[in-house]
Amino acid sequence: MADRIFSGVQPTGNLHLGNYLGAIRNWVGMQNQYECIFCVVDLHAITVPQKPDDLRQATREVTAAYIACGVDPKKSIIFPQSSVSAHSDLAWILGCHTPLGWLNRMTQFKEKTGKNRDNASLGLYGYPVLMAADILAYRATHVPVGEDQKQHLELARDIAGAFNRYYENDYFPLPEPLIQGPATRIMSLRDGTKKMSKSDESDYSRINLTDDAEAIDLKFRKAKSDMVEGISYDESARPEASNLINIFSALANVSREAVVNDYGARNFSDFKKALSALAIEQLSPITSLMRELLKDVSYIDAVLKDGAEKAGAIAAKNMKQIHEIVGFVQL
Repeated sequence: MADRIFSGVQPTGNLHLGNYLGAIRNWVGMQNQYECIFCVVDLHAITVPQKPDDLRQATREVTAAYIACGVDPKKSIIFPQSSVSAHSDLAWILGCHTPLGWLNRMTQFKEKTGKNRDNASLGLYGYPVLMAADILAYRATHVPVGEDQKQHLELARDIAGAFNRYYENDYFPLPEPLIQGPATRIMSLRDGTKKMSKSDESDYSRINLTDDAEAIDLKFRKAKSDMVEGISYDESARPEASNLINIFSALANVSREAVVNDYGARNFSDFKKALSALAIEQLSPITSLMRELLKDVSYIDAVLKDGAEKAGAIAAKNMKQIHEIVGFVQL
């Protein structure tokens, strides 16, 4: 079987610089190396409350972002997760092979629920099993992930292994992680110890892919820094400075050391001006193309429909084999 990539982004709020540098930009180069399936994971999105109209709009916005960033619908499959029933079907089957102890170790669930764990939904608790089903429904061999998703991918591998052992076959490949570059984890512009997030209350914490040049410049100027003289990289002692260096490094496609060599003796004001100019140069074309694409909803929906048909065909073939392995009567 050829190497196959599966990945996706939730349609919740604006996509931001972290989504771009940590995921979507890397996908573009993968299109020429792998068979690529890129999903808009709307089933995952409803693990927290969503307004239906907002969810539909966000799904189309994420699709437009994929295309504007360089994901080519002629090379890759782009589709909404909910349009292929295999995701939910396989999630149930895999859930029956997933011990609760494995799910209880998932740190993201603990972080998201905190003291309100008893009020959390079953969907949020079982999120990692659905993620495993997303990957395994296509028998994907590789998954591009950020550091914060590595634990979920390791669980997907464990679940695949448990299924294979129980049914005494090697049907599911154990998907390998693809972690690329220094900017796999972009942090908040307001707190260098927290990941850049769509859910952060402060819009100044992130650079949205829909932000215009003025907004980008303002957010970088207001980005938190520190009182230490010069620009140097130290994630523990200087998290905010390190985050800005990471962003510059990724946007410029140069090493962190090169950034420090060029700007180490400069002040934050000069560094932020240079970073802002670089970000505007790279992100403005994406923002402009996204806006143009979103003017033609019929095109966006046609891309999603075509992708759903292609993804569905792959998943249906696999699910037929999985049902046979499990022992379901094939009618």
